[in-house]
Amino acid sequence: MGLSRRTFSALAGTTALGLALGGSGAATCAYASPTAPTGPAPAPPRADRRRHTIGFDRYSLVVDGRRLVVWSGEMHPFRLPSPSLWRDVLQKMRAHGYNAVSIYVSWNYHSPAPGQYDFTGIRDLDLFLRTAAETGLYVILRPGPYINAEIDGGGYPGWLTATKGSARTSDPTYLSYVDEWLTRVNAIAARHLHSDGGGTVLLYQIENEYDAHVTEATGRDYMSHLYKKVRADGIDVPLFHNDKGRNGYWTPGSFDTGGEEGGWLYGFDGYPSPTQTPPDWGHFGIGGAKGGASASPRTPGCVPEFGGGWFDPWGGVWFDRKGYAESRRQRDAAYERRFYLTNLANGITVHSVYMTFGGTSWGWLPAPVVYTSYDYGAAIDEGRQPTDKLVPMHQLGHLLRHVPDFAKLDRAADVVAAGLKVYHLSNPDTGADVYVVRNDGTQEVTSTVPGLGGLDVTVPPKDARLLVAGLRLGGRRVRCSNAQPMLALTAGRQEIAVFTGRPGETTVTVLECAVRPTVTVLEGGAAHTYEDGLLRIEARLDGLTRVLVSGGGSGTPLLLLLADDPASLRLFPHDTPSGPVLVRGPALVRTAEVDGKTVSLTGDTVRAAELEVWGPRGIGEVTWNGQNSTVRTTPSGSLRADRSLPGVQEVSLPALRDGWRRRAENPESAPGYDDSAWRTADRSTSYSTTPVPGGQPVLFADDYGFHYGDVWYRGHFTDARGARIVSLAYSTGTQGLLMAWLDGRPLGTHRMPVPDNSSVRQGSWAATAEFAVPEAVRTDGPRVLSVLVRRMQHDQDGKAQDTHKVARGLTSVTFDGAAPKVSWRIQGERAADPVRGPLNTGGLHGERHGWHLPEYADGGWAATALPRADSGQGVTWYRTSFKLAVDSGIDASIGLVLDDDPGRAYRVQIFLNGWNMGQYINDVGPQHTFALPNGVLHTRGSNTLALAVLSDGTTPAGPSEVRLTLLGAAAGGVPVTAV
Repeated sequence: MGLSRRTFSALAGTTALGLALGGSGAATCAYASPTAPTGPAPAPPRADRRRHTIGFDRYSLVVDGRRLVVWSGEMHPFRLPSPSLWRDVLQKMRAHGYNAVSIYVSWNYHSPAPGQYDFTGIRDLDLFLRTAAETGLYVILRPGPYINAEIDGGGYPGWLTATKGSARTSDPTYLSYVDEWLTRVNAIAARHLHSDGGGTVLLYQIENEYDAHVTEATGRDYMSHLYKKVRADGIDVPLFHNDKGRNGYWTPGSFDTGGEEGGWLYGFDGYPSPTQTPPDWGHFGIGGAKGGASASPRTPGCVPEFGGGWFDPWGGVWFDRKGYAESRRQRDAAYERRFYLTNLANGITVHSVYMTFGGTSWGWLPAPVVYTSYDYGAAIDEGRQPTDKLVPMHQLGHLLRHVPDFAKLDRAADVVAAGLKVYHLSNPDTGADVYVVRNDGTQEVTSTVPGLGGLDVTVPPKDARLLVAGLRLGGRRVRCSNAQPMLALTAGRQEIAVFTGRPGETTVTVLECAVRPTVTVLEGGAAHTYEDGLLRIEARLDGLTRVLVSGGGSGTPLLLLLADDPASLRLFPHDTPSGPVLVRGPALVRTAEVDGKTVSLTGDTVRAAELEVWGPRGIGEVTWNGQNSTVRTTPSGSLRADRSLPGVQEVSLPALRDGWRRRAENPESAPGYDDSAWRTADRSTSYSTTPVPGGQPVLFADDYGFHYGDVWYRGHFTDARGARIVSLAYSTGTQGLLMAWLDGRPLGTHRMPVPDNSSVRQGSWAATAEFAVPEAVRTDGPRVLSVLVRRMQHDQDGKAQDTHKVARGLTSVTFDGAAPKVSWRIQGERAADPVRGPLNTGGLHGERHGWHLPEYADGGWAATALPRADSGQGVTWYRTSFKLAVDSGIDASIGLVLDDDPGRAYRVQIFLNGWNMGQYINDVGPQHTFALPNGVLHTRGSNTLALAVLSDGTTPAGPSEVRLTLLGAAAGGVPVTAV
């Protein structure tokens, strides 16, 4: 379809632009109002079927004429193959302050073959977008076509590796496939745009960190094609791209948008090391094209990816083999405060943390540079458990939602405080002053910050805090405070303001009061004085301190809540049509509804917890997870339950000692094995970037339609006389390996090296394995050379050099001392599993014959017990079953632990109920614990565990210790449907 010209309104004094969005793709003037002053943020989004305007100026996004700071976190639906649990993660994000979720949509996850697309079951994008809208989160949609994401091929489907055309360019063949993909994605996305109220898709990214061909026509034409394609498909929310660093690439006007102006945001990504000083990428930076936000001065500062952790490679060299726990320790809550507050000070008001929930790269999803876990050191761990990193996200997210001044800040007069870095900003509409105070040293610093009324400010080492002066909270004005504001709202007949700090800190908050107020300390230790129109409240933070301020020139009482970090994490504001609700006590509040005088809450507890609710006038009853709570009114103006909510009951897990059965495979290595149904490897040309060796057939697995997991080769020849050495050249991802047999005799195994700091980012590895030909077979007569290659996924294509097309599998085979003519057959994975998808299984004999599936009849297998100490080269399968009986009211996150002597060289593919939950490499690591998501795992029923053990034959092979472990549990959770 053709593009219609859109018109845009200029907001007075700025270049604020808005898209008036309709399902047909047509647009009208964005705003009836000529200005976007500081004021309340838009209501939490939902699929309300109403039209909404989405615009922006240099300060922020503007939705329906209201300023919006986007406080987003990344999660990937494809890394959580249980759609019921998407709601769990999204509700946790919403409760802890996020107002948006950013997601990649991975092409390879949905397309097993050219022209085939699947958006059902675990791939149901429509369901995810509906769930996000029901949760009240905006969505930042990022469908590529290239996404990187430490995923196989950077998200490109395996079949694309065997096609003509240069990826990430304007090559017409490549673009034809891209258009096919985007047509399918955009047909779903168009139903969920916030513009027409169909959903909450707020922003849409095209491509990903595209720093190739920037000045060349093929690059500009490529970006232009994507832009026009997305618009033609009816996507009329603002579009953007994430520059790979602060390069000033793809700013507004840098490529042809078909005459459309004002619909494009400049964004840039950033992953600074925790050892460096937080960088200034905006107001306080170097400016110009390389300064971050300054590259596009008419659009808001936009960081689509800011590092909320970091990925870990095979061998764990980056984190000293300690895994993602060390990633989380290095980029902890203090890191978040230092770096994220610096971003806010620099005018970054579209801010998304990568990752907030990392999840699992199950099956053959992971790119070569990572192992199965993609925990990332994120604020919500792989087992869906909240971590201490949620504290800053919770505090800042609720602040940005409830206090509008932060959506419009200018750099103000420089401020100096001894031992501290201070950023001073002010709101031009309200006059509020904002200070980000950062300590980059290794010792705690206490200093006086000018503008804060002479208050001392203490900042721990490598930490930061946000402070305010002259900030109006409801009907009162905060003259200054050395505690950090978190939220302000009106509940019933009073206003509530929350300030936070570290446990044990002494805080001072000064309120302007025209006359002496009445002050009542309701809980905690607080002192107060009044002089010259200022009420000074001093409190030591220990849990929650409550101070009620009445009068003082205001007709509305103020309940001041001074919370230390743990206490702040138990305060949950929720918006309802009847008015705000604030809940204190539980570990999580998922939903809050008001119906007449009843407040209905759902959520989680871990330990016994109090339940306290502030809400609209007239409320008098409270239910928790459907159960009535007896409540009483408190002097704080709240309803408090008479009894604590119970914590979670103990979860019992079975031992996995008994019931094991065992069977060896590798029939493909036997000389008499019937391979007549296998593909003949006889091609002479390839679209791979790996050259085809002269005189050799194409042996690359992708060229024969085998894209994931292991691949078998059988080479038939008739004369081995004189052959001393057989050389097997092959190409894999990180930690690939090759095993060979000649006439059923093991020749040996070759493994790619474990990456070190110099090679950790290397995605493709090539080597030649040389094996001696046994004397006994150096004769005339038929011979069979059998080779198993574990390919370890396709490289990504971050530099747009078609590196995803580097060959996987054998590349050439030669003999020293002979030159027999070899005819090759090849076999990999079978057709994609219709439920689990194309990346679930590879080409092992057991996989091809369903040994991993729960319905497979293994009664004929030999009974066995663990630990095992098998010898020999090849693959052996182990199966057992176990039952769980977790109470339906408990959300238990369960993992599988494999452990053994690290000197034993073997690896394990883990199948739970037919789902490939990852790969364990015993002598490489660092991963030993594998998350088993509920839905894949039957927490109330029977489960089948199958382990495919691949041993190189050099050491005894396991498995040894195999056990279930509890990653976390809560009373509550969400309903889970088995996948």
